[in-house]
Amino acid sequence: MSGTSNEPPWLQAEREYTDEVIGKNTIPQLFVESAGRHANREAQWYKGGVYDRSLADGVVPAAPKGQYAALTYDEMLNVVQRLGTGLRELGLETGDRVGIFAGTRMEWAQSDLAVLSAGGVITTVYTESSPRQVRYLLDDPDADGVVVENEELLERVLEVEEDLDLGFIVVIDELQTEAHEEREDVYGLAEVYRLGDEAFDPDQFDEWLHSRESEDLASLIYTSGTTGQPKGVRLSHANFRANLNGVRKRFGPRPDKADDVPVLDETARSLSFLPLAHVFERTAGSFVMFAAGGTVAYAESTDTIAEDIQLVEPTTATSVPRVYERIFDQMRAQASESDLKESIFERAIEIGRQYARTEDPGLPLRLKYTLADRLVFSQVKEQMGGNIDFFISGGGSLSKRLAELFEGIGLPILEGYGLTETAPVVSTNPPENPRSGTLGPALVNVDLKLDSSIITTEQAQKARPDSDIGELLVKGPNVTEGYWEKPEATMDAFTQDGWFRTGDIIERTADSYLVYHDRLKQLLVLDTGKNVAPGPIEDGFATSDRIQQVMVMGDNEKFVSALVVPDFEAIRRWADREGADIPDTDEEICEDPQVREYVQAEIERVNEQFETYERIKEFRMVPVEWTPENDLLTPSMKVKRRNVLERFAEQYDDIYGERETPAAADD
Repeated sequence: MSGTSNEPPWLQAEREYTDEVIGKNTIPQLFVESAGRHANREAQWYKGGVYDRSLADGVVPAAPKGQYAALTYDEMLNVVQRLGTGLRELGLETGDRVGIFAGTRMEWAQSDLAVLSAGGVITTVYTESSPRQVRYLLDDPDADGVVVENEELLERVLEVEEDLDLGFIVVIDELQTEAHEEREDVYGLAEVYRLGDEAFDPDQFDEWLHSRESEDLASLIYTSGTTGQPKGVRLSHANFRANLNGVRKRFGPRPDKADDVPVLDETARSLSFLPLAHVFERTAGSFVMFAAGGTVAYAESTDTIAEDIQLVEPTTATSVPRVYERIFDQMRAQASESDLKESIFERAIEIGRQYARTEDPGLPLRLKYTLADRLVFSQVKEQMGGNIDFFISGGGSLSKRLAELFEGIGLPILEGYGLTETAPVVSTNPPENPRSGTLGPALVNVDLKLDSSIITTEQAQKARPDSDIGELLVKGPNVTEGYWEKPEATMDAFTQDGWFRTGDIIERTADSYLVYHDRLKQLLVLDTGKNVAPGPIEDGFATSDRIQQVMVMGDNEKFVSALVVPDFEAIRRWADREGADIPDTDEEICEDPQVREYVQAEIERVNEQFETYERIKEFRMVPVEWTPENDLLTPSMKVKRRNVLERFAEQYDDIYGERETPAAADD
């Protein structure tokens, strides 16, 4: 955490910077202070015609259908205060756990801050959770109540309520079923607001607000559970607060920043669409924004991002690599459907990538870039709302090529790194000195070291000559104290001298930028003894115009193979362009020899980047996109490798021959 004499001036300035946002109080105290400073500024934007909100008349005015309306910080604070008081009226006591089982929307953030303000603890449930998972995620923390989004999610809770000890259930949307309305323990959010409005006492609310210390538990956030039962990560107010401080120092309006360096301050507007149940969006897309006095607009869904981003015109957004890959695919598809030919688009983005990689581009390249900007980039930026300063990427490895393409277009993606256990940000690229293909340097209040004892010679050779490589170990005030009621798992997660084991192979360059290599658990060990990291190989397909998703396999086998989800729409466009006669259905396309040859050429292109033993020798195409809904991706869009192998065991066996159990390791 201490500075060094040879660190760059911007990093030294970051270390020394402080302002009214940086502090040591609790999350709700921070929000109340920010609401006081920014009372008349817009805090939340919400879209009309999406939800049948119960909290509406007289509190949250209806937004026009398909358009956005706003709540100011003063109005949002009023909602948080009344909901917090109403929850107290329902029996919530200091330290009680309350689950939130809802999609990302305005009321999620309001309920979050209301529970925390009333002295409670938030535990999160993903909307994709089955009744069995809901039971576990509410029973394990012994939740005292739950806030659910609608009647569909309410039914999942009621299906398992006999195994729970819930004092109350609050439903965000209007109830339509009389049986639910008649239950004494089921309340609409508007009813909780009315109870709170009648009982609200500023002094009493302030007493609840200050009943919690920064070291007290703020939240239990459950890991994805792909390798067993999910573990509840204990995160205190101090953990979140330290992370906010570190992010503020990096992205805040420091006086040393040049005028053209973007910052996160009260003028920032973000589009929120990742699950707020995940620590990445909750910290970076909610707490950080409200601390700065910025505006958070909530997308209707992940399927409407293209529409919503044009309505919101955000300056920033946080997302995961998979979403940026889909955005790029949409750019390419739109180019092919417009007057702009796909070949012109492809040529332009390569010029942009070359421009982004060149420190001092000469006149010929500058002229080419100017033309590409006029023909292509200006249109793409307009489709992104026209105001993007930068995107933030986390929750997985971002392809260097994809990052360079976005930077060349003029839509820089600042990649970072973190885990649920670190609340979550460990490192991130700084706006004044970003570097594609890296995770940036650590935040100034986070300590790192590398354990190289577990790294093979092959892995060490992947690092630059002047870099260190090993499992990343982390210490800092943002790091969890451990897992909820799992002392053995907690002990395993830390070294004897208190460093948290990330389980990730990370390279640290001479100037302290981090480079992601792979998960230790995901390393494939071929029966030849060679170690293969699947992540970099999969990243090679991030900008593919033929392959939508890919998962590399081969643990304990003789060679590397892959399961491939083709980009069916792109393949149909290719077939139309080339006059190729291909089948109609996705299933038949996966079996078509012409398509196989077309996809094979793309695999060969990516193979050229890797050693012979790392190259994909065999592949099988599958007709099912991997999503959180079909349980093949986590809610944070990471591949559930074990589930994919089980789902497509026939294709695996077709490559390698039958085996007893497919080996896989997930995040």
